[in-house]
Amino acid sequence: MIQKFIRIGQLATRPNRPGRLPLSPNSVWRLAREGKFPKPIKLSAAVTAWRIEDVEAWEKSRIDELRGVKDEL
Repeated sequence: MIQKFIRIGQLATRPNRPGRLPLSPNSVWRLAREGKFPKPIKLSAAVTAWRIEDVEAWEKSRIDELRGVKDEL
């Protein structure tokens, strides 16, 4: 299976440029440091990225978590 990756520039939202997530780059890095977002992978000395499947699993878990909260209301 071919691994697919996403870099911070595609992942995070910046002023005037939406990303995949409604989070700033700093928020993505903070969440990753805190263990609340998948850890990135160092592809080279200058390139760090996330595996798409890890990001998709995190997105699904967040949606499921939010749906669970709605169901409890």
